Amino acid sequence: MSPRIAVILPCYNEEAAIAKTVGEFRAALPGAAIYVYDNNSSDGTMRVAAEAGATVRTERMQGKGHVVRRMFADVDADIYVMADGDATYDASAAPAMVERLLTEGLDMVVGARVHEVAQAYRRGHVLGNRMMTGVLAGLFGRSFTDIFSGYRVFSRRFVKSFPALSRGFETETEISVHALELRMPVGEVETRYFARLEGSHSKLSTYRDGLRIARTIATLYRVERPILFFGWIAAALAALSILLAIPLALTYWQTGLVPRLPTAVLSTGLMLLAFLSGFCGLILDTVVRGRREVRRLAYLAVPGPLAVRDEQR
Repeated sequence: MSPRIAVILPCYNEEAAIAKTVGEFRAALPGAAIYVYDNNSSDGTMRVAAEAGATVRTERMQGKGHVVRRMFADVDADIYVMADGDATYDASAAPAMVERLLTEGLDMVVGARVHEVAQAYRRGHVLGNRMMTGVLAGLFGRSFTDIFSGYRVFSRRFVKSFPALSRGFETETEISVHALELRMPVGEVETRYFARLEGSHSKLSTYRDGLRIARTIATLYRVERPILFFGWIAAALAALSILLAIPLALTYWQTGLVPRLPTAVLSTGLMLLAFLSGFCGLILDTVVRGRREVRRLAYLAVPGPLAVRDEQR
């Protein structure tokens, strides 16, 4: 008996490409159930997807993160194949990605995009991808080469332990962080990435999503490494306090007086804030550790891909 495979496709105004996407995944994974989750499309995406043979559902809260949360909560399967509905991902790579996940007992396999034409992947997005990859490598000691890829294969254990708190396209970053934070076994497979079909338009904005990337970087440091985040703030406040205090100390050494009382008060206040920031980092680091342990236990409560594979034999 084969494992249950679900292909989950988040969609927003993909009338021009969804039929091709569904058809290609049905050909690549004949036994898989294909779900299209529509996110308030104003075109005929739902109709075309249904005519192509997919199970069509809706998520009214706008944003890819909301759709991913809904898909992961609703769909029940042993293996989940997630891709976009714009026909840019190579569906023929899915069987190899599924096989690797089962053979090696992985919880996630990422389809690292290799674009064949310049129009498929904009330069601003390439730069943002590299920046975030470097940040994750610095935070967790390892990362992926394409953390923004929307083409991924998941185990049931991953999907049912993933909190899915993001609202928009930053959900791919949250997915990557979840895997790295819990030290899950993961892998990458290079897959072709195609330009969009005529009539299909990207929903991404280089500048808007660039700001989201910067905000995500700051949030990652604050949430995942609070001792570093608040430690740097404490160090900056302490350094400023010392710089202000040096002239005061020299004057006091020479005259025994402190003529610039407001500066002395400011220096003292900055040093107190530095200590408070440092202690906040220490306390939050303990909280993060406890939260990580709880998430790890939730992850271990679900059977892994090797257990699923052995049950099917």
